[in-house]
Amino acid sequence: MEATEEKISHQIKAKPRGSLFFPEDFKSCGSDEAVRVALHRMVKNGALDRIAQGIYTLPKHSDLIGKVYPSIEEVAQAIAKRDRARIIPTGVYALNALGLSTQVPTKAVYLTDGAARLVKVGNRTILFKRTSPKNLSVKGSLSGLAIQALKSIGKDQVIDTEIEKILFILQKEDSSNLEHDKSLAPAWISKIFDQALKKKQYVR
Repeated sequence: MEATEEKISHQIKAKPRGSLFFPEDFKSCGSDEAVRVALHRMVKNGALDRIAQGIYTLPKHSDLIGKVYPSIEEVAQAIAKRDRARIIPTGVYALNALGLSTQVPTKAVYLTDGAARLVKVGNRTILFKRTSPKNLSVKGSLSGLAIQALKSIGKDQVIDTEIEKILFILQKEDSSNLEHDKSLAPAWISKIFDQALKKKQYVR
C-alpha cells in the first residue's frame, strides 16, 4: 500500500499545483482497490484534497486566503476531458461567463454529449444535461456562449443594452466562426450574429 501511495504522490508532484486528478489516472500505480485506499489515506493525512466524489487536487496556496481550489469551469472541463465529451455552459452560468450577469450561480449547467450527471463541488454543483449534437457543433467559444446566453434571456425579454454587449463581445470572435455558428442558432439570434459580422467588416 505504501508503494502505491508513493507512486501516486510522485505522479501528483510532477504536475502543477491545482491540477485535477481522478482515480483512473493512477492505474499504473496499483490495483483499483489499492489506489482507492491510498487516495483515502492521502486525504486523511492532508497530502491531497478531495473536492468532489472521485476528484482530487493538490491546491495552490495564497498567503492571503490559504488554499486556492480549481474553479467550477476547470472541474467541468476536466470531467469532459476524462469522458471525452463536449460541453458548453448554458443558463445563468453562460450569462455570468459573458459578463451579462453578476449573479454567481450555485449550480453551473452544461450541455453535453456525454453522460447526464450532477456533481457536487463543495457548496456548488455542476449539472451536465444531455443535448443534441447540433447544440455542441459551434466552432467559436464566444459565439457558443452568446447563443446559450441569448436563449436563456429569451427573444421577447432581451433588451437593447444586452444585445449591444453581445455585439461588443462577438467582435472578438473569428468571422468564420460567426458565419458557421449563426446557422446553428435560432433565426432571431442569427440576425444578431449578422449585425456582429457587419460591424466587423465596418471596423476593417
